[in-house]
Amino acid sequence: MIQRILLRQAGRPRARRASRILLAVTAMAALLSVDMPNAAAVPPLGVTGTALPDATVARVGALFAGALDGGHFCTAAVVHSADRDVIATAAHCLDHPDTTVFAPGYRDGKAPYGVWRLTGVNVAGDWTDGKDPDDDIAFATVAPLDGAQIEDVVGGFPVVTEQPDDVTVTILGYPSTLDAPLRCSNATSLFSETQRRIDCPDLSGGTSGSPWLVDGALAGVLGGYEGGGTVPEVSYSAVMGDQALELYREAAVPAG
Repeated sequence: MIQRILLRQAGRPRARRASRILLAVTAMAALLSVDMPNAAAVPPLGVTGTALPDATVARVGALFAGALDGGHFCTAAVVHSADRDVIATAAHCLDHPDTTVFAPGYRDGKAPYGVWRLTGVNVAGDWTDGKDPDDDIAFATVAPLDGAQIEDVVGGFPVVTEQPDDVTVTILGYPSTLDAPLRCSNATSLFSETQRRIDCPDLSGGTSGSPWLVDGALAGVLGGYEGGGTVPEVSYSAVMGDQALELYREAAVPAG
């Protein structure tokens, strides 16, 4: 069961499921373009470095408690949607969605693309009922800002499922102690049938919800087992499967 939480206003904790398929949603077919990162800004595999500003990094941002001066505690990313208003993060990042705001491209205390208020959250019923780490992914909608939708401002990542066990992913995320995002790419492995792991240093608290990108498409978020990891050198993501796909569709292509 998928739970949709609508907010009058619109989260917080420490943040940390394989032919490749583009989602078969007719209304979104024109949106599924893949973006490649700036090669000059990419560290070697297994090395974490500062993510330099580019079109890809602009789609990733920090989640704050109320405002930029409230401190950022998780990471999220804009994904393609019919209404151009959806972000993806870890479910455990959205315990307080009514007070959470999203700043894409946040850097050095500034939000160059604005601060966006959450309007609703889509989470799996098993997450709501029992905090199942296999369902530690959420999709949230954000309100328009100055008459524009967030995807019109920064673009959005396609969403993919069924990746190979050893697929190489790129993680972009904001440790809570830094005011700029980090980037790390490496091959992944299956920790279990439902959890994927990666070795990347320095992905400490605040990087929960960070997108796991495969060729410019979102294939997971940092979270799941141990809330995404208890040491900064090893991180986890729930395997993106049918449940996550349905959750995404519910958020990205509203009924009616």
